Amino acid sequence: MNNLNNQSIQWFPGHMNKARNEIKEIMPQMDVVIEVIDARIPYSSENPMVAALRGHKPVIKILNKADLADPELTAAWIDDLEQQSQVKAIACDTNKASDVQRILQLCKNLVPNKVGTGRQIKAMIMGIPNVGKSTLINTLAGRSVAKTGDEPAVTKSQQLIKLDDDIMLYDTPGMLWPKVENANSGYRLAATGGIRDTAFDFADVASYTTEYLLSAYPELLKERYKIDELPKTDWEFMEVAGRRRGCVRAGNQVDTYRMSEILINELRSGTIGRITLETPAMRDAEEIVVAEQRLAAEEKKKAREEEKRLRKKRARQNRK
Repeated sequence: MNNLNNQSIQWFPGHMNKARNEIKEIMPQMDVVIEVIDARIPYSSENPMVAALRGHKPVIKILNKADLADPELTAAWIDDLEQQSQVKAIACDTNKASDVQRILQLCKNLVPNKVGTGRQIKAMIMGIPNVGKSTLINTLAGRSVAKTGDEPAVTKSQQLIKLDDDIMLYDTPGMLWPKVENANSGYRLAATGGIRDTAFDFADVASYTTEYLLSAYPELLKERYKIDELPKTDWEFMEVAGRRRGCVRAGNQVDTYRMSEILINELRSGTIGRITLETPAMRDAEEIVVAEQRLAAEEKKKAREEEKRLRKKRARQNRK
């Protein structure tokens, strides 16, 4: 299985810097930040730029699409996230109005000094592309005020939305950070639709995803693809499941690419079952690896700079 190319995870450079600067400019006026993340990948769908931009302001982390995620792991993620300072976390299914209305109450709880005074609570809502932010906004507003779509980056500019209970919502474009350092996060974003399908190979992402599902959710795979005894490897699973689904080309060869598309689409729709692709323990382990990689890259850069300095020094000496 090849690594997802980090260069391919830089999709929206055009308006991202502009959006970031606009957010930075108006952030001091905000009372609370609402960050929408994907309940299936709470870590990978968190934008590190949000933490940098919000500073010490309180934040409500909305684990959206919770109806597609493993409920036990969603509860574990909420507990984990709320260990952080100034963070409240809730699971949300945008099809349930009661879930969405809890967000308004949380805003009031976090900014009690403005409740009942007639002063507006200013809340900024942020999230990566295709995390369901626009659908959530429309439910909060009780009307269609934000464009929605299956493709990432539908929202292109900021807009102000007046909600009930004296809450003013500042919507922002979905932002991906400049570079996804953790390759695992790149695969998970691709599997859940957080990045454009044209930016990756379905077979590559399906291979990564299947490897995880064989370990974490074997019973769901057995039930969905009618396989009594699961193969041990991802490519063997694709062969078996592909034949079950009739993904066979001329010469009785399994069309694994077609099967890969089926698996990813059924994962996204929740047809396979309620699945979460990462745990807090996985995050902790992966952050150690990323820190080590970052340190190695910095040391390599320093070594190159030192070599460059020595070459210049030798060149000056040779000219004397």
